[in-house]
Amino acid sequence: MSQQLTQDILTELEALRLIDPHTHINPHSAASQTLADIMGYHYYTELAHSAGLAKGQIEEPGLDPKEKVARLIPWLATIENTAQYSWLLEMCQTFFDFQGDRLDESNWEAVYDTSLQKMSAPDWEQSVLDTSGLDGVFLTNDFDDPLTGFDTKFYIPCLRTDDLVFHLGQSAVRDRLQTSTGVSPGSAAELKNALGVLFERFKSGNARACAISLPPDFSPQPVSEAVADPLVAKVFSGEQLSADEMTSLSCFVFWSLAEHCVEHRFPFDLMIGVNRRVFEAGVFQGQDLYDKRVSLIQYKSLLNAFPQVIFPISVLSETSNQELVSYAWIFPNVVTDGHWWYSNIPVFIERDTRARLQAVPQTKQIGYYSDMYKLEFALPKFAMYRRILARVLATDFVADRGWSVEKAILLGKRVLRGNVESIFGGVD
Repeated sequence: MSQQLTQDILTELEALRLIDPHTHINPHSAASQTLADIMGYHYYTELAHSAGLAKGQIEEPGLDPKEKVARLIPWLATIENTAQYSWLLEMCQTFFDFQGDRLDESNWEAVYDTSLQKMSAPDWEQSVLDTSGLDGVFLTNDFDDPLTGFDTKFYIPCLRTDDLVFHLGQSAVRDRLQTSTGVSPGSAAELKNALGVLFERFKSGNARACAISLPPDFSPQPVSEAVADPLVAKVFSGEQLSADEMTSLSCFVFWSLAEHCVEHRFPFDLMIGVNRRVFEAGVFQGQDLYDKRVSLIQYKSLLNAFPQVIFPISVLSETSNQELVSYAWIFPNVVTDGHWWYSNIPVFIERDTRARLQAVPQTKQIGYYSDMYKLEFALPKFAMYRRILARVLATDFVADRGWSVEKAILLGKRVLRGNVESIFGGVD
């Protein structure tokens, strides 16, 4: 395989404007305001902490943004081998005119000052979007987010439901639900009605999907209203549920969400397998890990019960990816979705991409999402994926199978953007 072949495919993929189907962007403050917003991203703080930087040095209350960057900079030397460091370097080179190939104590202040000047410009957000080639950005919205004050045709809402499924035992979550819906559930039917109010509000706000992050031990099963009624009455009266009761209530809520997805024609994004607070002394967002004991067999009942619902599924390990490929192979409603979290480094992306492209119908693959918290990260993350995708297409399809370059490019464009539009809907 020639490098020129890969480059020819990559050039076409780089020209394609994108829709990012999963992010954590705050649409009211989408772009970074200082370099600390970029370097404070959990990848850098958790890697620096792993290498030896004390948590207190990273999370000191009231820490000045420039001082936070100053504390992180000396630790970049320990992580310059990582993919995450390459993202940082690419952002600094593209957005902040950095000419070097290493960010260190000798040059970081000049980069900080340049970035501050650029980020202070009134058109900074639009400049980042233009440079990154984004036509739309999907959000992750709490169920009581107001969905106002931003362009929902560009920043597209998504109903995130973790709190509803797993945390109704907390009074604050129940209060938020009652405030946002005007419903005070005393029965299973009333709780379903409250969820329906949320779906109606999100759909009217141009939401395109429902989403949830799921622990490795969750196995959703149908729970009847007769069984759920006393649990709903008990929890909304402020009584504490047992662990078994809470599991039953979680299953009832989850199943009800899937039913509402049928009614409102929402895909239901499932991000499966994360264990929370494994490293209890870790930095913010640097405490959670995957658990390879998770299996998609736990979702057998769900996938069989809701053939009308499209389930874009994200997993955290190569073992789970092989299982996901198999499920997408035979279940019409299962879609492979991006390269989530600990799988989001080149070696795993390439192997997972190869497996999906070789085994799953091309219409059922969402190639990539950024998972970003600030807009600047879309550029290096998608650039990484496009380079890998171009290499896989050149090797596996053009060189090995005799596809034309044009045919391989069409496949790449489908998984990069076409399937996002066909599964979630396009942008105006």
